[in-house]
Amino acid sequence: MARLKRQVLITGAGSGIGRDTALRLAKRGHTVYASTHTEDQATSWKSLGTPGVEAFKLDITDNSDRLRAAGLPIDVLVNNAAVGQSGSLAEVPIERVRAAFETNLLATLTLTQMILANMIERRQGTIIFISSLVGRVPAPFLMPYAMTKFALSAAADALRQELTELDCGVHVCVVEPGAYHTGFNQKMVATKYEWMRERSYFRSKIPVLKTREERQFALLELRSTRSIVRRIVKATEAEHPRLRFSAPWWQALGVRLLRIAGW
Repeated sequence: MARLKRQVLITGAGSGIGRDTALRLAKRGHTVYASTHTEDQATSWKSLGTPGVEAFKLDITDNSDRLRAAGLPIDVLVNNAAVGQSGSLAEVPIERVRAAFETNLLATLTLTQMILANMIERRQGTIIFISSLVGRVPAPFLMPYAMTKFALSAAADALRQELTELDCGVHVCVVEPGAYHTGFNQKMVATKYEWMRERSYFRSKIPVLKTREERQFALLELRSTRSIVRRIVKATEAEHPRLRFSAPWWQALGVRLLRIAGW
């Protein structure tokens, strides 16, 4: 059976998983709206001249940008845009936590509602939330980010149930990446060292934390995003996507075992 060509909006497509997914979907014949956080990133896309890809700036916290996106004929929305924050919950500046929730949860939900209105009217569409495996198990010193993903995953699950009851032909699913070497993780863990210094409760532990993080990156991070991009493509093309897609499989299995063990 011929693959149905879809019009896909991806947020945060300026780099990393979002960019790689946009390239893969375009190669498979879909029309991709690769939205980016900055104009420079959009210009970079345009210079490539990739067939099937239309790039433009979409800051999901900016309502004028969201309104532009809401006017597009979208079959699949991939909510990928996110910001990272790290640090101890005992002392992290609350404005940093608030900013993370504003982007990763509230702005994402606002854009989803705007796109969803048209999908419900047309009685078809798919909403994909890019969460994270750290949105399923507590991760010390990563919770300012992980809490937003816990909340996003829960919201997606509930929205899926609500739309099923509505019987409107719109599907919702969650994609949970593990550790991939895109630069996002390094930037995120570094945010805490902007303020966890001489006045931090953990000031004497900072060298140990940095060494531990370097070892974890070396052990866990995958250089290729191929496995998670495959999951997003599968969710995009499925007529009835399941609730949850995760990759890499061995990290997803580890998370599942931790949850069984009561973590």
